[in-house]
Amino acid sequence: MRAVIPAAGFGTRLKPHTYSLPKVLLNVGGKPILGHIIEKLLDQNIHKATFITGYLGEQIIDYVGKNYPSLKADFIEQEELLGLGHAIHIAGPTFDDDEIFIILGDTVFDVDLKPVLSKKVSSLGVKTVDDPSRFGVAVCENGKIIKLVEKPKEIISKLALVGLYYISNTKLLVESLNELFAKNIKTRGEYQLTDALQIMIERGEIFSTFQVEGWYDCGKPETLLSTNRFLLSNRGTNRRVDNVVINDPVFIAESAIVKNSVIGPFTTISENCEVTDSIIRNSIISSGAKIGRVILEDSIIGSSAVVNSNYKKMNTGDSSEIEFN
Repeated sequence: MRAVIPAAGFGTRLKPHTYSLPKVLLNVGGKPILGHIIEKLLDQNIHKATFITGYLGEQIIDYVGKNYPSLKADFIEQEELLGLGHAIHIAGPTFDDDEIFIILGDTVFDVDLKPVLSKKVSSLGVKTVDDPSRFGVAVCENGKIIKLVEKPKEIISKLALVGLYYISNTKLLVESLNELFAKNIKTRGEYQLTDALQIMIERGEIFSTFQVEGWYDCGKPETLLSTNRFLLSNRGTNRRVDNVVINDPVFIAESAIVKNSVIGPFTTISENCEVTDSIIRNSIISSGAKIGRVILEDSIIGSSAVVNSNYKKMNTGDSSEIEFN
């Protein structure tokens, strides 16, 4: 089995953090998004992976090589962002076995894949949503997918595709992607994987679905922070620091220095950070950042950033009202 991980996007909605770091390497819950994905794959005994890189792709190559040397990794550069179907198409030369598992690089998932993979039947991860117009959706009948539609204008199904695709017939997927390009089939100006999978269905491939309740998007600041909350709730550390009040769950890296502060809940303090005289909650402090004398909430601080403030001295009379902006 080979995993295929598209990770070429610019991460536009996560600027300014993605000016200098690929979206998939942003820290959440104590490690980069990509680290959570790779470790989940290794837990499922998937030891081969193709990474589709683009913007700042050399950082992804370096991260995977240094942190997961046992993973047999291939890297393909997507020079033009022409859609998910295009990304999988250019990765085709690395497909060297009968099965692949595609997972989007900005998604953290919590689902047991063993029952899905053991059936040897192509299957797509889905989640029931109220607004399916933002997703590809699956229309099912008698437990099988009969139709896939990318971002439908009308509600035809509430089963949204969440970016997990198990494909047992890799040869047919490649043929269907080739047809997509030969006929220049695009949806909303891009080559969509959903359209290639629909071609597979029309050619007789059987697709089932599996429910993914534990699906956490990391594509924008608010969802990155909500995913951080989920991960810390399940995998927070028990590190204690003298003269620091820790409101669990939190992650404080061993190399981080924290003094005279209140940390948490739902706060990640990454490697080599320095935090002094501060109160931080529901936030992510990226590696190497220095924080002093501030109160932070719902915040994401980039790598090696410096954030300092000053305490204020006041002498107020009775019935005073003071507001700082």
